Amino acid sequence: MLYGVLTGGEDDTKPDRRTPTASVTYEITGTGTADISYQARSDSGNATVVTRATLPWRKTVDVPLGREPIVDIVLDDQGGEARCTLAIDGRHVQSATASGEFGRAACSGALPSPDVTEG
Repeated sequence: MLYGVLTGGEDDTKPDRRTPTASVTYEITGTGTADISYQARSDSGNATVVTRATLPWRKTVDVPLGREPIVDIVLDDQGGEARCTLAIDGRHVQSATASGEFGRAACSGALPSPDVTEG
């Protein structure tokens, strides 16, 4: 007799290998709308884009260690003024102001490299 030969289950799965991350908060203050692009959890490094976001706007995301958290804002043809701020794990890192028609600003910071040793 054969017992347990056809059991599937836990042994067939690969361990979940998650990239370590840091919590990053992007905040845009001001009035009107702006196009916003920001780095979030993406192994490919592609930015997330929000078109014509209503201000004020705030987003907290996990960013993989070793990537550069960055948020870019572009005002529309109505201009105005908007300010971006960036915080990593609750600590303010940078701020910048965009003003005028199609004004631009960017905020970025540095995250440590992921630990490459496994034990």
